[in-house]
Amino acid sequence: MLVVAENINVISKTIGASFKERDADPVRKLATQLTASGADMLDLNIGPARKDGAELMPWLVNTVKEASPLPLSLDTTNAEAMEEGLKVAEAPALMNSISLQPERLEKLLPLVNRYQANMIGLLWGVDGMPRDANERCMLAVDLVYKAGEAGIPPERIWIDPISTPVTVDIVQVQACLEFMSMLSEIAPECKSIVGLSNISNGVPAHLRGYFNRTSLIAFMKYGLYSAISDPLDQELVKIARGEMPEIVGLVHRMMDGDEPDPAKLNPKELEYYKTYRVLSGQVLYSDSWLDI
Repeated sequence: MLVVAENINVISKTIGASFKERDADPVRKLATQLTASGADMLDLNIGPARKDGAELMPWLVNTVKEASPLPLSLDTTNAEAMEEGLKVAEAPALMNSISLQPERLEKLLPLVNRYQANMIGLLWGVDGMPRDANERCMLAVDLVYKAGEAGIPPERIWIDPISTPVTVDIVQVQACLEFMSMLSEIAPECKSIVGLSNISNGVPAHLRGYFNRTSLIAFMKYGLYSAISDPLDQELVKIARGEMPEIVGLVHRMMDGDEPDPAKLNPKELEYYKTYRVLSGQVLYSDSWLDI
């Protein structure tokens, strides 16, 4: 499974300041660190960048390419910035992302073909976020169809079902997993990608990794192709590389309805046991879920 590093992001105080000042050293240092940590791809997120995105994105792409050989995911809502980045990125870059709003389709779908890019198909419709798994299925079919009309084959589409914070709406977390269980049937040639950190938004910073890692395991049950996540979390990378089969097996058995005896679990297994019970809605979220 591919680990797409989320860390080169405008919301980071250090990296955001580097973007603003065009200070390449912190960006190159982080890109080197992420590459060494086991990332398979680097996501370069400049946000909307309305004022200077068309200059910022190619600067960022070139800066990162100086430090890392990894393929790049270009992440911005600014279509002009996206194209300027694609011009200097080595193909195939990943475009993050294209949703079903007509203006997004009109501006971005032509870029996929022009630069032989891959695209993230974000399941966000004209009416906003899908309410359940069935709406996600309908949006996925619609997105693949519209991309096909533009000449984009399904194997170049990475479907993002939109993960939501466990602290806000556990029903949506479950709907996202339910959709993933059906994706291989409704869009068998498409790939899948999930933003793991969205699930842990609102959770205290030192605890976010528990939800990121446990949700990764849950998505892996349904053949997750890639995850936008933090490769500096080495336990998460081990899970993605198949190096923690006992923990993965524990969570997958729970997903199949097996309820282990917590008294027989070791401390590491107990962390995942308790975290999955929150993800599955069996226990209400609180900041002390690991202590209960």
